[in-house]
Amino acid sequence: MIKVRVPATSANMGPGFDSIGIALNIYNVFGFKETEDGLTFKGVPEEFCNEDNVVYEAMMKCFDRGGYSPRGLEISTLIQDVPVSRGLGSSSTCIVGGLVGANEIMGKRFSQDEILEMAVEMEGHPDNVAPALLGGLVVAIIEEGKVYYETINVHENIKFVPIIPDFRLSTKEAREVLPDKISLKDGVYNVGRAALLVAAMTSGKTELLKFACKDAFHENYRSELIEGFEEVKSEAYRVGAMASYLSGAGPTIMTMISENQVGFSNKIKEFLQTKGLSWTLHELSIDAVGAIVMEGEK
Repeated sequence: MIKVRVPATSANMGPGFDSIGIALNIYNVFGFKETEDGLTFKGVPEEFCNEDNVVYEAMMKCFDRGGYSPRGLEISTLIQDVPVSRGLGSSSTCIVGGLVGANEIMGKRFSQDEILEMAVEMEGHPDNVAPALLGGLVVAIIEEGKVYYETINVHENIKFVPIIPDFRLSTKEAREVLPDKISLKDGVYNVGRAALLVAAMTSGKTELLKFACKDAFHENYRSELIEGFEEVKSEAYRVGAMASYLSGAGPTIMTMISENQVGFSNKIKEFLQTKGLSWTLHELSIDAVGAIVMEGEK
């Protein structure tokens, strides 16, 4: 069996709508095996045990591109630690995992960049799939159908604490509330802050992050779908967050704290309890390697 581990991601970082994302150290692990016949699933919820399964669709895309016809396939979910529809890149783990798994079955016919191109074709934008595949903080764009990206060295003194609501928010629903056009003022607002975000993450000038993570493209619209959003975000800043933003399409609120900061998570948990919110927290670090085929597991 081929085992592929893919990290969670936090995309749309602050002002980096559809273009800036980061990989974090919680993972989904998928297992892949070519069989004699048919399509089988293990450890997968019944509703996803069919040809509409995103992992399967990604594998078939890779096989079709490589001109390969598997006799049969067994797809397993071995570890699923990335919560579904919470803005932490669960669907991207499926896309990247399927593509990498299929590429391994074919004997690594495609380069990492070619896999990224296929992932972006499926996802529609690169800010989740790029860090899921490559690891770290990634800035990526699409120009005439081609993906251009750069990974950014991040200063080490930052931890990420996602505050995860106990309900799902579909990307489709979150997209529908966005305006068709933005003003020049909002465009200028985000361009400057996106540049500042990359500079601050690189330099370690964390005092800039609170301002660099502000957004005028999507957070104001999507936050209305998340009851308690403003209260929780305000409390996060009150108890010491360096920055906070809506992760992906939501509903997770991503916060950044100092590596040496203690007590932040406990204070947020106490606040959530007082508000009757059954939300969860993790203290995470950056995953620097992205998707990997787990050694010794073939």
